Amino acid sequence: MPTRPSHHHAGPLAAPLPDEPATLLGNLTPTQFMRRYWQKKPLLIRQAIPDLTAPVSRDELFELADDEDVESRLITHFRKSWAMEHGPFAPDELPSVKKRDWTLLVQGVNLHDDRARALLNRFRFLPDARVDDLMISYATDGGGVGAHFDSYDVFLLQVHGKRRWRIGAQRDLTLKEGLPLKVLQHFEADEEWLLEPGDMLYLPPHIAHEGVAEGECMTCSIGFRAPSESELSSQFLYHLAERMDDGSEPGSKGAARYRDPAQPPVSHPAQLPPMLVERVGSILANVQWNEKDVSSFLGTYLSEPKSNVVFAPPRRPLDESGFIERAKQIGVKLDRKTVLLYDKRFYFMNGEQILMPTKARKWLTELADKRYLEAKRFVTLSDETSMTALLHEWYCAGWIQVDASA
Repeated sequence: MPTRPSHHHAGPLAAPLPDEPATLLGNLTPTQFMRRYWQKKPLLIRQAIPDLTAPVSRDELFELADDEDVESRLITHFRKSWAMEHGPFAPDELPSVKKRDWTLLVQGVNLHDDRARALLNRFRFLPDARVDDLMISYATDGGGVGAHFDSYDVFLLQVHGKRRWRIGAQRDLTLKEGLPLKVLQHFEADEEWLLEPGDMLYLPPHIAHEGVAEGECMTCSIGFRAPSESELSSQFLYHLAERMDDGSEPGSKGAARYRDPAQPPVSHPAQLPPMLVERVGSILANVQWNEKDVSSFLGTYLSEPKSNVVFAPPRRPLDESGFIERAKQIGVKLDRKTVLLYDKRFYFMNGEQILMPTKARKWLTELADKRYLEAKRFVTLSDETSMTALLHEWYCAGWIQVDASA
C-alpha cells in the first residue's frame, strides 16, 4: 500500500532529549518521566501530540488487515457474547462500520507504513531493545476488548474519535473462564477519563484497564517487550549451545562425548543410572558464561525480526559504485522493519552479530541511533571500502534504503 515517507530530522517528530521538557510527556523531561512513572504508576497526558491525525486512515487499516503478512484480530461483543477471529480479513468479512460493539486490532503497523514508523520514533527516549510495536485499534461505538491487564508497559494514544478509559490498580487478576480473550472477572475502576485525539494514557504492567469507544474511534498502542525469565533462560541456553563446537574437532569446547567406563552391569535396565545423573550434573555445572555472552545473546535475540517480517529488496538494485554515488547525494536510512542495536564490542542487525573495524564504528553507531546517515556524512565514509561494501550488501537485502526522505 502507498505510504508517505517518514521524517527523521530533529523537530516535532523526533524523540525528546533526556533532559528536554516534552509535550509528549506532559512537559516532563524523559528523565523525570522515567524516574517518576515508568513501571511505577499511570500518567494521563492531555494533548501529548496536538493536532494529531491518525497515521493511517480507516480504509488503509482495513487494507492492512487483508494482508497475510500482517497480524490482525477481530473482536466482537455482539449480544454480550465475546468472540475473536484471526486475520487476514477480506473487506466483506468485517462487520459494517455502522454496527456497534466490534474492534479490529492490527499489530506492527510500524512495519508496514512509514507514518506509523515515524510516530513510533517519537518514543525513542526508550531503548529500541525494549520496544515491541505500534498496534492500531479501530472500534465502532461501544467497541473494546473488555477489562484486562497487560504484562508490559503501554502508551495508549488516541488518534481518531473518542475512547473512555477506566483503570484500577486492583490485586484480583482472576479471569473469566471460557472466553477467547483475557477478560477480568471482577474489574473495579479507580479512575476514568475520556480521551480525544492527541490525548495519551501511559500504563505500567498489571494496571487493569478497559477502553470503550464513544462513536467510531482509532487508538495507537505503543507496546514494549517484557520476556519472561523462563523465555530468556531457555533462549540464552539455546544461544550458548549453538555457539559450542559441533564435535567435529576432538578436544574442542563442547566436542567431548559422554563416557562411562566404570558403569557396572545392571539388573534394572529401565532405571536411570545414578552415575549418568551425577556425570551430566558435573558437565552442566561446568557450563560458564560472561557479560560478553549475555550481551551477544541479547543483541541477536532482540534484533531478530518477527516470523512474519519480510524485507523487500530494491527491484532494480544499484551496483556498489552506483549505490555509493547515490548515497553521497541523498544519504541512507534504515528500512522501517530493520532493527540495529549495538554494545561496546559488536553491532546486531536483524539477528546477525557484526564486528566492525574501529574506524567504521562511529558511522554505524550514528546510523543505529538516528536510523539514517546524511549525505555529507556518507561522503567522508565512502573511503571505508569494508563499510561501503557492507552497506551495499544491506541495501541489496532491503535492510537499508537510499532515499531522499532520509
